[in-house]
Amino acid sequence: MIDLRRLRVLRAVAYYGTVTAAAEALHLTPSAASQQVRQLGRELGVVLLEPHGRNVRLTMAARKLLEHADAIVERWQRAEAELRTADSAEPVGELWLSGITTAVSALFVPAVVRLAKRWPGLRLRLRESEPPESFDLLFSGSVDLVVTMLVPEGPPAGDARFDQRPLLDDPYDLLTPPDHPLAGRTDLTLANLAEEDWIVSMVGTACRSEIVAMCATAGFTPTIVHEALEWAAVATMVGHGLGIALLPRLAPLPMEPAVVRTPMSIVDSPTRRLLTVTRKGSAADPAIAAVLAELTEIASERVGGRPRLVRSPDAVA
Repeated sequence: MIDLRRLRVLRAVAYYGTVTAAAEALHLTPSAASQQVRQLGRELGVVLLEPHGRNVRLTMAARKLLEHADAIVERWQRAEAELRTADSAEPVGELWLSGITTAVSALFVPAVVRLAKRWPGLRLRLRESEPPESFDLLFSGSVDLVVTMLVPEGPPAGDARFDQRPLLDDPYDLLTPPDHPLAGRTDLTLANLAEEDWIVSMVGTACRSEIVAMCATAGFTPTIVHEALEWAAVATMVGHGLGIALLPRLAPLPMEPAVVRTPMSIVDSPTRRLLTVTRKGSAADPAIAAVLAELTEIASERVGGRPRLVRSPDAVA
């Protein structure tokens, strides 16, 4: 009989790449993690770790086992979900939700408020996380549901460990001061922004990487003059004429200073795709299913139209 706890350690070694990283994620010592994998190998009569320089690596037998391990864990997640459904169809218990900043503010917060009124026995907890960290948190069991961006470094769509579902496409709008020549134009393309000074988010954030990549596709490298972590700080810099920015439509704007949010041309509209992600097999859990349904409803309310928002009482788009 396979011990699922030991199988979890093996999966973590494969996911994080080293025994040390897997042990840290699982709150074990490296020696304890190695012992768990070796014991699993003894139970199965195979060697799962072999020396590789100063470290160890998974053997071919371990990789074969991992092909079945993801399916085993998925079936276990489905079994837990079915048991909870059989016990009570009402969503109850504690659920941790995580995602990028705009997902937390524009999607998760309204979902939490609505679900609290509908299901008082459901306790939802929120935390922010960038895409790579979101998958790590989900894999380790630290969170139960993630809303994140589709990024090149993320797991492929067919990854057996995760259930990734498109939620919505979030366009980027141009953010300028009200008196900027590009404010309010209806035919904006990325090429029109090639000579501008740019304000972007910090190095290492998914939005920055995506914006720089989109500019490269349009044939230029943006001249980055300022960086900020929060969208409110970006908008403040733009409002004071320090540069332009591309802002996701879901991101809220501060009331001051005055800025104009101008949609890009439909034929050249930079967009990011947001996904819901759960552990494979867990989406049928009543609590998770309730949150997914609410997020889908909120996303459908946010999609549509090409608003031109002017954050000033006397500015005209």
